[in-house]
Amino acid sequence: MTLHAIASADRPLDSAPFVAVFLHGFGSHEQDLASLASALPDGVPWASLRAPMAVAAAGFAWFPITRPGDPDLASVTAATDEIWAWVDAALPAGTRIAPIGFSQGGLMASQLLRTAPERVIAPVILGGFVQAGEQPGDAQLAASRPAAFFGRGEDDRVIATAAVDRTEAWMPLHTTPTARRYPGLAHGIDARELSDVRAFLVDQLAAAAG
Repeated sequence: MTLHAIASADRPLDSAPFVAVFLHGFGSHEQDLASLASALPDGVPWASLRAPMAVAAAGFAWFPITRPGDPDLASVTAATDEIWAWVDAALPAGTRIAPIGFSQGGLMASQLLRTAPERVIAPVILGGFVQAGEQPGDAQLAASRPAAFFGRGEDDRVIATAAVDRTEAWMPLHTTPTARRYPGLAHGIDARELSDVRAFLVDQLAAAAG
């Protein structure tokens, strides 16, 4: 199955070596993160994907919530495979993606990095977490330590504490993290975080292009 997506109208997906891919959270849809395109460096094309599992009226999810912060690996793997299938079908061979995910989408951004590190650049995890257990690309990541962004609100009570702790332990062992916590922010994204994301992406994508 090919995931439904919307994409930048003025920046064709085959016009650059990198494409930003927005991955929404539980119960949302592909329109939700499209507004984050304002945080992208000039000229970077983007696509926003709809998760494959319908969970509510006009709402979708990447995987079911069974144990909060500890999703079933088979469900996460199936969703990851669907994203890679979309990448293979929609983007030119060799295009690297910059996944930008919120909440469940943040986990998916990290899974894309952990399953195919060579195909991912500058992943952004917003209010999300990483999957428990060893993943196929973890050894490669531990050796290369690519740049990654991890941001969350200090007042976020949605993501289980154990999942946050797992993520904060995993990130410095497998990436070169830009980690930010935002006072007064709950489970959401605000202007402070968007500004930091833009600065991170400008630096990382410019360095890779140059």
